[in-house]
Amino acid sequence: MAGNETPQVHASGTLSERELQIVELVAAGLTNQEISEQLEISKRTVDNHISNILTKTATGNRVALVRWALQWGKVCIDEVNCCTLPTPETKKAAP
Repeated sequence: MAGNETPQVHASGTLSERELQIVELVAAGLTNQEISEQLEISKRTVDNHISNILTKTATGNRVALVRWALQWGKVCIDEVNCCTLPTPETKKAAP
């Protein structure tokens, strides 16, 4: 792999709902302590989730994790990288 290439990890379906929830909170800038308070779970549980997430996504830190999440469409930050799929109603409304 060349110097600045990102490993291509296909993680659709590999993260649990709770892990995806934690990825969203990491992307929002929350610390592990803040995440634990918001989700009403222990900080140690959050630490374990983060460790598992970093392993599953082959990312080495929180910044790389957020980049991964944006790349794979797992998070939306301030309307950036947000994509809503058309519903049958919106398809009918199109000319």
